[in-house]
Amino acid sequence: MFVTVSAPSAAAAPAEGAGAAPAEASAPVVRRSRFRPQSLLPYLYVLPGTAFLILWTYSPLAQTFGLSFYDWNLLPTSPKTFVGGSNYAEVLALPELHTALLNTVVYIAAFFVFSLVLPIAIAVMSRQVRGRMRTFYQALIFVPFLITPVATSAVWRWLFAEQGAFATVLAHFGVDMPNVFRDPDLAIWAVIVIVGWQMLGFGVLVIAAGFAGISPEYGQAAALDGAGAGRIFGRITLPLLSPTLVFLSLMTILLAAQWTYPIIDLLTQGGPTNSTTNIYYLLYQFGFQNFDVGISSAAGVIFFVGFGVIALIFLELQERLSFYDN
Repeated sequence: MFVTVSAPSAAAAPAEGAGAAPAEASAPVVRRSRFRPQSLLPYLYVLPGTAFLILWTYSPLAQTFGLSFYDWNLLPTSPKTFVGGSNYAEVLALPELHTALLNTVVYIAAFFVFSLVLPIAIAVMSRQVRGRMRTFYQALIFVPFLITPVATSAVWRWLFAEQGAFATVLAHFGVDMPNVFRDPDLAIWAVIVIVGWQMLGFGVLVIAAGFAGISPEYGQAAALDGAGAGRIFGRITLPLLSPTLVFLSLMTILLAAQWTYPIIDLLTQGGPTNSTTNIYYLLYQFGFQNFDVGISSAAGVIFFVGFGVIALIFLELQERLSFYDN
């Protein structure tokens, strides 16, 4: 049996769907996105900096990682010999590396005094100075940071000399000062004093900027409640200063060896008996004194990974250790 179904008439169609929208209106409208040149402007702004970062930082880093698997004496006419990971094993077994690492830890621990403790004390005292004298006082402390390492080394070499200023003053009290830079027990502390004196101004400047960002209303409100100056400083000022302290701590850990390198090179050359050498100067000795590119590159990669892990851990703890004035 066949059933014939007829199409609805034109007159009946509007009656059945009088309240329904037309089919064309219910279909989604597809809009084609147009390319706008203005969207590339933010990327163009950072392109020069990114290009130089890749050229001067990441490209040498990749080359260093590649050279760490070869034995090469830095001469262009000399062939490179692939040795695999033996350079890393040799570096880790060197006693010079252990001495340099220990000295680097000593430098970092000592510079915490010059980058955190003394700058906090000096910045607190400078807040008691009013007017232009405060600026002059802070600038006077910051001046050593602007002196070049060559001039700094020349001045301190004369001060620590056997017939220098310190030896002359101590001679009046019956104390004989030895040649500091040739004494294995005193040389490292002389380097710490010189570099700490030079970097003290940087710490004071950063701490003073941190103090300037703290509203005095918190201390005033606490004083109205009966809190003393010490309690205000310990419970309010230091927690609000914690982002600045975290920044200085990270800079001290990452840059302590770099700060001491020029002074070591100019005054002690890592001696006597490697008592003042650090990881940066050790890399210089491996690469440009011993002409062992493979060992120097392997040591550089190890130090890069080590400091990178420290930086990541420090940045992870930064949010937990820092209090912000919200």
